[in-house]
Amino acid sequence: MIKYERFQLPNGLRVLFHKDETTPMAVVNTLYDVGARDENENKTGFAHLFEHLMFGGSINIPEYDAPLQLAGGENNAFTSNDITNYYDVLPAKNIETALWLESDRMLALASTPQSLEVQRSVVIEEFKQRYLNQPYGDVWLELRPLAYQTHPYKWATIGKSIDHIEEATMQDVKAFFKKHYTPSNAILCIAGNLDLNNVRALVEKWYGSIPAGNKYQRPIQIEAHQTEYREKLIERNVPSSAFYYAFKMMGRNHPDYFVADSLSDALGRDKSSRLYVSLKKNKQLVSEINAYITGSIDTGLLIISGKLNEQVSFQEFDTALWEEINKIKTVELESKELDRIMIKIRTSREFQEQGLLNRAMNLSMYELLGDANRINDENRIYSKITTTDILKCANEILQKTNCSVLKVKADKNAR
Repeated sequence: MIKYERFQLPNGLRVLFHKDETTPMAVVNTLYDVGARDENENKTGFAHLFEHLMFGGSINIPEYDAPLQLAGGENNAFTSNDITNYYDVLPAKNIETALWLESDRMLALASTPQSLEVQRSVVIEEFKQRYLNQPYGDVWLELRPLAYQTHPYKWATIGKSIDHIEEATMQDVKAFFKKHYTPSNAILCIAGNLDLNNVRALVEKWYGSIPAGNKYQRPIQIEAHQTEYREKLIERNVPSSAFYYAFKMMGRNHPDYFVADSLSDALGRDKSSRLYVSLKKNKQLVSEINAYITGSIDTGLLIISGKLNEQVSFQEFDTALWEEINKIKTVELESKELDRIMIKIRTSREFQEQGLLNRAMNLSMYELLGDANRINDENRIYSKITTTDILKCANEILQKTNCSVLKVKADKNAR
């Protein structure tokens, strides 16, 4: 049971406090309800660019990292298609340093031409190194627009094109900040061996005067139900041919989300999973194979991915894969198989929750989804999943007309 307190400032900032008396460290986690899905299709990559810009100095603090390091802390951030999350970890006694830094960059970025050019260059270099010049790096640049036709999940977090980052103007930057980086669009979670009253006073001190801004209303285009099998073959200079089968699935707030998660584990979580045992261990068609879900807030994906062994054709693998898929759609899992999956899920969750930072991030995410207390419901939800539930979910998701397949053919002469 993860205990927490919740309060909200008049400017709309939602605050969660989780007390942990076992550690001298504290976490300040700030989740902004903005991700790549909130971008204009002709100006993508902005959410990720902003993650970098937020470390370029704010209105009263020219350098972000130095004060935090002097306070014995460290920080980082990440951007997804749904959110942008910033976190600071430092000794609890120095918690005010993190609140001072985070509140100042929520108040106003420095937004200098120099900062924009520096971070623009960093992001462009990241685009080239991670997505264009790395084996399999452009997979998500190809797979997303294949799987999604209308929803903004059809582009990756890094953006659709380097051109969009190169053409970003200072006016674009300021407008994006004003629209999304407001107290009413943020969730602040503070965790550590601290006193609630003191935390409340510090939050009010540093965040209370920040203007609320206007809560962004998200005009997301709903992805239409997929009714046809989609396939794309690309040739790349990669070590071995690879495959990515993407099945549409329900979003984070759907009642069957955790059933789909369990289904993916049955298919390809580890060496005891269906696909690993059949296609790698027994038939030796692949050198690796996995199944996982994207965890998206809106319509997500259940992915089956891996790499073919040499001399194995895509057609041979495809036939064997659909045979296994049809098995899990036809016959219920044995109870001992489901028990094994649930033990691993529970163990993984318990291990994750040992970390103070993970608890803070998960509390923030569940608050965004509607209620932070849902973090305490997960074990109960998983424990109620039956083999019948998984069979039903498999038949709903694992349909060929619900599948988009990207095949990456190894070709030493390709780019």
